[in-house]
Amino acid sequence: MTSRPALRDHVATMIMDRAATVLAERGDALSMTEIARAAGVGRATLYRYFPNRDALLSAMADAALDDLAARIDDARLDTVPVGEAIARITRAFIGSGKYAILARDEHGACERSSELDRRLTTPLRQLFQKGIDTGVLRADLSADLMLMVSGALLQTGIEMAAIVGGEQASATITSLFLDGVRAPTQDA
Repeated sequence: MTSRPALRDHVATMIMDRAATVLAERGDALSMTEIARAAGVGRATLYRYFPNRDALLSAMADAALDDLAARIDDARLDTVPVGEAIARITRAFIGSGKYAILARDEHGACERSSELDRRLTTPLRQLFQKGIDTGVLRADLSADLMLMVSGALLQTGIEMAAIVGGEQASATITSLFLDGVRAPTQDA
């Protein structure tokens, strides 16, 4: 027998997943009515779970942050070489388009910024700094500049995945990033 809180969580997750898919396909201009239709629920049900569009988008961003942070933790970045760690991060971000909401989130971004920094930005910054310190990544770019470049490429990769698939998008974005930030060889 399913408990009511478990059923409620399941329905809320289903609504957020369907909303993320539709928002990724058709953009931010969707109404709550269109989101309800895409999720296969009535408007009253949608509003029972999410009282307004901002509440839905904020809940989606929270869920995306939790999921992505868990993927980064599972990637065990400190156990592999820098290049492989970057490939793992790229696959984690591109694995699902719902992470795009983190990139364009105006819904609670200020309240969420310390969590984003602690759970996503800091591990990436540390990885890039490790790459710089060990000579794997170029020393003329700071870790913060590499974060800016990787963020733009990851956003592009999320969009690219809808066209070429997640694995090809991940491989392409990883290659583009590493080719741009890898330290030059001594022979060059």
